[in-house]
Amino acid sequence: MKSAAALPPYDILRWYLDAGVDETMGEVPVDRYAAAARTAQVRAAPNPEAVSAESGRGPARIPAALAPASGDHTHTHGIPGTAAHMAAECHTLQDLRLALEKFDGLNLKHAAASTVFADGNPEAGIMCIGEAPGQEEDRQGLPFVGPSGKLLNRMLASIGLDRSTAYITNVVPWRPPANRKPTPDEVAVCMPFLSRHIELVDPQVLILLGGAAASAVLAKADGINRLRGRWFEFNSPGLPRPVPVLATFHPAYLLRTPEAKRDAWRDMLMVRKKLTPH
Repeated sequence: MKSAAALPPYDILRWYLDAGVDETMGEVPVDRYAAAARTAQVRAAPNPEAVSAESGRGPARIPAALAPASGDHTHTHGIPGTAAHMAAECHTLQDLRLALEKFDGLNLKHAAASTVFADGNPEAGIMCIGEAPGQEEDRQGLPFVGPSGKLLNRMLASIGLDRSTAYITNVVPWRPPANRKPTPDEVAVCMPFLSRHIELVDPQVLILLGGAAASAVLAKADGINRLRGRWFEFNSPGLPRPVPVLATFHPAYLLRTPEAKRDAWRDMLMVRKKLTPH
């Protein structure tokens, strides 16, 4: 078998697929051989307590190059400064808001007027997730406050909810220029923050508004017409149990396509049934 280095660049990905490689595990390459050697050196270093007991001297020092880094959480929290690391360090919604405001790893943020974090009641059992802020949302710093937000309010009211009994956010907290759709890369960068957001709210039910939100949260390439009207589950390490998820049409789509409101109404009835005690 040829080695990957001997193949043309286009064929390297095919070589990896044939070898069984189907995902990446980090944002930068990791030299596992160097890490293993470093671990072996640390284990082989004299035990500080033993040196102290045998010689009467103070505790022996492991050379700085061999000692594990203090507070090193990169194995679970990602590389410091990345979205994954910053999100994992957040223990409250306020922490998460501040982390998003400090995050500087997405050019999209620099073109937006504000970081649109969330609206509504985080203690509510319903969490609605849209795609990204629009112009009015960017101006006010709140999600779903334009025409589509008014329709969302009516959708929630149809099953007895409002912004005091629901919680609303977006996959991407910054408005894309000209209200374009967020790119897959932009969504991928924001996903650690969104996953942590869901963990901190710990809702009873997630409502995904539109195909972009559904694809991002469910990690499925199917369109909204295939995803809506079905229950899924969202799993994350920081949740005590899987959260039921229902996708439906985005209110902005319903404004353009009124005939789809009937299906959206059926979806909302499914949510109401899920929330009704048996």
